[in-house]
Amino acid sequence: MKRKTKIIVSVVLVLATLGTVTYKLADRYLIEHVEVRVASAQTSADVSNMSAGSNAGTTSDDSTEGSATASSSTSGSASDSTAASTGSVQSDDWNYESDNEKISIQKLQKGSGDDLITYYVADVILKNGTSIQTAFAKDAFGTNITQNTSTIAANHGAVFAINGDYYGFRNDGVVIRNGTLYRDEPAREGLALLSDGSMKSYDEEEETSASLLAEGVTNTFSFGPTLVQNGVAVDNFDNVKIDTNFGNRTIDGANPRTGIGMIAPNHYVFVVVDGRSSDSRGMTLNEFADLFAELGATEAYNLDGGGSSTMYFNGKVVNDPQGKEKERGVSDIIYLPE
Repeated sequence: MKRKTKIIVSVVLVLATLGTVTYKLADRYLIEHVEVRVASAQTSADVSNMSAGSNAGTTSDDSTEGSATASSSTSGSASDSTAASTGSVQSDDWNYESDNEKISIQKLQKGSGDDLITYYVADVILKNGTSIQTAFAKDAFGTNITQNTSTIAANHGAVFAINGDYYGFRNDGVVIRNGTLYRDEPAREGLALLSDGSMKSYDEEEETSASLLAEGVTNTFSFGPTLVQNGVAVDNFDNVKIDTNFGNRTIDGANPRTGIGMIAPNHYVFVVVDGRSSDSRGMTLNEFADLFAELGATEAYNLDGGGSSTMYFNGKVVNDPQGKEKERGVSDIIYLPE
């Protein structure tokens, strides 16, 4: 009888332990934790600090928008497709021009067979650096809060968007978005976008958030690494890790990629690389850095990649997320409003 009791007690303890571990893992990586609800910016002119408060956010469906296909290695010009013009805005499948911004997207390929790489380059010229805005999934800051890039973009009236740094997967880093400081836990090499239209990489442990804001920083991203600095491509990316979270692995191999580069103040290049499919193997960090340098970037920074890598333009996803034309939910985006 005592033996049977011991067995029952042991089983109960094991189940309790497993349940506790399962809950803790779910709590850390799956369960949403909202820290701040954010009021959406309604126009490109609204770049003032956002305040916490309730927000009747749109919860549209997260289904994947169709992936655009081009018949050649480069996008068509306005003459290759029917251009739509509304007021001062002119646009087609690959181009957009308004009084505030000019966006031209190309679908490019290099290599062949198993070495084929497909990637998308958005050349963006802005009238004002503050046109670059950011948005959180479900208009909420916290951990494990996700939506598809296309959903966040549509909810914010974006004409163009890419995924951000997936800040919500980790609990460290410096997170400044649209001029508001949300997290101040220095941990790695970060990226700062400034109101004068420039960008810079910086050591989060060496510059304070207060000094960044005083300098005119509007947005920061905590992922990396830096790809190009002072016009020179960085190398030696062996065994790069962004964090030590459960399941983290080195990111220097060939993978889908998302990155942002600056050619000159208010002149940016955004790049998304497809991968993990027969149409594209992805890029290594060295290849990604070299690409930005070839594009003329004087500064460039690596954002969250893998299944997150998504480029959205004029109401649709133009690349092939996850090699399956299926988006993965992310915690934030970088976008340009209409």
